[in-house]
Amino acid sequence: MALLEVRNAVKHFPVRGGVLNRVTGHVHAVNGVSFDVERGEILGIVGESGCGKSTLGKVVIRLLEPTSGSITFDGVQITALDHGDMMPTRRKMQIIFQDPYSSLNPRQTVRAMLKEAILFHGIVDKSEVEDYIIELAKNVGLRPDAVGKYPHEFSGGQRQRIGIARALSVKPEFIVADEPVSALDVSIQAQVLNQMSDLKEQFGLTMMFISHDLKVIEHFCDRVIVMYLGHAVERLDCKDVHKRAEHPYTKALLGANPIDDPDDRRPLTVLEGDVPSPFNPPSGCPFQTRCPIVKDRCRQDRPTLELKASGHEVACWEVE
Repeated sequence: MALLEVRNAVKHFPVRGGVLNRVTGHVHAVNGVSFDVERGEILGIVGESGCGKSTLGKVVIRLLEPTSGSITFDGVQITALDHGDMMPTRRKMQIIFQDPYSSLNPRQTVRAMLKEAILFHGIVDKSEVEDYIIELAKNVGLRPDAVGKYPHEFSGGQRQRIGIARALSVKPEFIVADEPVSALDVSIQAQVLNQMSDLKEQFGLTMMFISHDLKVIEHFCDRVIVMYLGHAVERLDCKDVHKRAEHPYTKALLGANPIDDPDDRRPLTVLEGDVPSPFNPPSGCPFQTRCPIVKDRCRQDRPTLELKASGHEVACWEVE
């Protein structure tokens, strides 16, 4: 059985206006996304900014309440749990936030913020807390004396390592990594990704890795779900992304990646037009306003993820 099972997850944010502050519409952030995450797997979620990746990650661990759908973690349906019943599961599900600058309390030292979570969940005895904190710091590549410092005394890469240590401090089984390297320099990105890969093996973690960079996803993850305007449009193994990607949007993401070979003069793929507003999404296929192979059916009927001849799932009428 999969560690995490998500079925038809939907998250719509109400928009209010007028004199009486009534609901005038909804922002369709996540629209009926379903997937499983197996134990020990790293599932990648990729797409442009505003496609619902981060919202989906927060819904999965119930930092945001889903509008509808079900989420099952380790055999327990957590969408129906109240705050008290959810608390033991919260320890097992952690998140690494995208922005290391705003996700750490500037008034607490590293020691204080880690100690707070460790004592609250009773991870180790009080007498062992200090040694446990030092060990956490070493595991994420920080010096032991760093635990006495405040967040402003660290670089961006070091702050992100503190965020990783905070997520690991309660011994979780599942971590949502919400674009953990997007704000970092490329050289620091590689260091943090390698550190996360080592920690995943060391602690037997299962991860949901969110990114807008398909190259990072391809390097780091086992499987990937491609999202567009709140919908899952393709799901496939990362080792097959370049050879087997079939959805026009996935191909456009691949074509927009910088080319490694300086002698390769292929033009980069540039999608025309802008992403439609999630407040007023188009009918039919969500990608139809920018798709280079759009047909009349695409404008009327919305495709769902279906297993194609290639052996993976694609939501496109024009893919056989």
